Amino acid sequence: QVQLVESGGGLVQPGGSLRLSCAASGSIFSINAMGWYRQAPGKQRELVAAITSGGSTNYADSVKGRFTISRDNAKNTVYLQMNSLKPEDTAVYYCNADVLLESSYYYTDYWGQGTQVTVSS
Repeated sequence: QVQLVESGGGLVQPGGSLRLSCAASGSIFSINAMGWYRQAPGKQRELVAAITSGGSTNYADSVKGRFTISRDNAKNTVYLQMNSLKPEDTAVYYCNADVLLESSYYYTDYWGQGTQVTVSS
């Protein structure tokens, strides 16, 4: 019943910027935390940034000062502004949302399909 649709990935040169978007839709009562994870080939999926419904944020040390996470609660959408991109940022980026469905008593994690970000000259 819940779908996360991601957009904004692509190919960019080192030092460039990209803005990722993720919109949640379905029978949603509320969303607690939302976040972005990434996974490079042969690597474990890692948290990049997360944001609570109240706006508190958390970032991986590797992206602090370069990436900014934000959200629009009215649109159930989370964004990731990625600046000063490096080749090591290359990965598939996945959106995550902790969702309370209508008529449910429990929050459930949902994931997007992932969007490819490639940083290369």
